[in-house]
Amino acid sequence: MVRTHEKAVEAQFGSRAKAYVDSTVHSQGADLDALDSIVRNSAPTRALDLGTGGGHVSYLMAGQAKGVVAVDLSNEMIAAVARTASERGLGNIETVAAPAENLPFEDGSFDFLACRYSAHHWRDFDGGLHEASRVLKRGSTAVFIDAYSPGPALFDTHLQAVELLRDTSHVRDYTMSEWIAALARSGFAPVGCQTWKLRMDFPTWTARMGTSEQNARAIRTLQAAASAEVEAHFAIEDDGSFMLDVLMIEARNR
Repeated sequence: MVRTHEKAVEAQFGSRAKAYVDSTVHSQGADLDALDSIVRNSAPTRALDLGTGGGHVSYLMAGQAKGVVAVDLSNEMIAAVARTASERGLGNIETVAAPAENLPFEDGSFDFLACRYSAHHWRDFDGGLHEASRVLKRGSTAVFIDAYSPGPALFDTHLQAVELLRDTSHVRDYTMSEWIAALARSGFAPVGCQTWKLRMDFPTWTARMGTSEQNARAIRTLQAAASAEVEAHFAIEDDGSFMLDVLMIEARNR
């Protein structure tokens, strides 16, 4: 049986669905507070949560939008979000299983789009952004939140290595300049950007993904061998916990 990237992502995340619904890192944060403000100002009629994961963006948007569609590649994730939405009495959330690069919606189906911690898993980064632009009405707002690479090769190589060891379906944490360029190619005009440092608690970070002991040890080996510059940038702690760079880009669909 051929193991496509999409199958690898689904296998990696399907069994971890509840962990992502319950995750403190994913259910809280300054980025969600900032997103909430943008959603309130936009007051969307129909919003898309692209790559919903544990559904936290959908739950947030459901309080402001008339309708929310939560999309994820993993059927198990979608089922977990549907259950949680029902438990919370959020009847305006619809769930759809689909890859970011092939969305089953007509052009201009939504007037708001949010995508949080998803793009670094996409097989085709530009393809996913082009689809986001296609299904969003012209002039509407999109917000993209993700971990990002700080840029210099010294830091980039370390980040991509530990991310892949922790999650074998990881593709890439893009730099800010790569994000801006890809958004422009896909029809978006960035209008604002914020960045944060987010502490990743090593035991929780690896347990949430079910990282093997072998891979967790390999990450700790890389961290122990890291240069002083890498150790300082990521603020690597004695137990492997570290600081991750996170960005939020607000853009208009041209």
